Amino acid sequence: MSNTNVNKAYENPGLHFLETALHYMPAAYAELTGNPGNSEITGIVRFYPVGGGVLVNAEIYGLPTSSEICGSDIFGFHIHEGSSCSGTENDPYANTGEHYNPSDCPHPAHMGDLPPLFGNNGMAWMMYFTERFSISDVINKTIIIHSSPDDFTTQPSGSSGTKIACGTIVSTA
Repeated sequence: MSNTNVNKAYENPGLHFLETALHYMPAAYAELTGNPGNSEITGIVRFYPVGGGVLVNAEIYGLPTSSEICGSDIFGFHIHEGSSCSGTENDPYANTGEHYNPSDCPHPAHMGDLPPLFGNNGMAWMMYFTERFSISDVINKTIIIHSSPDDFTTQPSGSSGTKIACGTIVSTA
């Protein structure tokens, strides 16, 4: 990134983030697929280097929807320490491990704790900037969508329910 682009980011970071997502190839990505009970879930999470941090862009389809007027279509969203979305019949994503947390911080200060996904008619789109991790830190880690919103309190993982979708983060290089 040239000095002009870095200066531009500080003048209007939101515009810079959108331009980055629209015009540049991500340095890493994860293709998400739903577990057997949520096979309609698909999506992609892209990771872009921006300044001293990472721009995370999630685009998810097929999320469960609530039929209640005040239903919560909010989903926990985390990077996990494991490198595989495999598991067992009872826990399809058992090999994803715990939240990515190399500094042994309490929840919600894990490096892998991300903002929740807000579903809208089964779709979610989010862009998030963080300096909690670098792209190289999360290559070959898994990213998980959970069935419930993260409460940002319960240890060790925010009581965010079952793992309903998973993808492994891979480098584009």
